[in-house]
Amino acid sequence: MNIGTLAGKVWKSLDKNGAMTASALVKALNAKSNDIYMALGWLLREDKLNVTKAGNSVKYSLK
Repeated sequence: MNIGTLAGKVWKSLDKNGAMTASALVKALNAKSNDIYMALGWLLREDKLNVTKAGNSVKYSLK
């Protein structure tokens, strides 16, 4: 899958559902975890995401 396309799907999923973990994004988008992490990196590089840590959980949300 094209990582840019997947980054768009991640963005849309976060826009619709709010903050999510990487594993929740894997399930929601039926994608490989490595691809999700690359898409998250893409969005982080573009300064589109907030990252919050609560306990052992890391959640991603849109800025």
